Amino acid sequence: MVTMKVEQLNIESLTVEDVSAIAVRLEQDEYTNAFDGLRDWHLLRAIAFQRPELVEPYFYLLDLEAYDES
Repeated sequence: MVTMKVEQLNIESLTVEDVSAIAVRLEQDEYTNAFDGLRDWHLLRAIAFQRPELVEPYFYLLDLEAYDES
């Protein structure tokens, strides 16, 4: 299980199974506190920017949309 902080994690070394485990935790949303869920969400987001092919099946968890701020 990946439990490192985003800034300590070597995203290049993550496997499909590692990313899947993060996604499963996010889908189950059974965290003991909100910060653990937020940590996983930020981790998945960081992976999406560096290795989007690993996160592609889980983009719906990130809720990334283009916003028109004007």
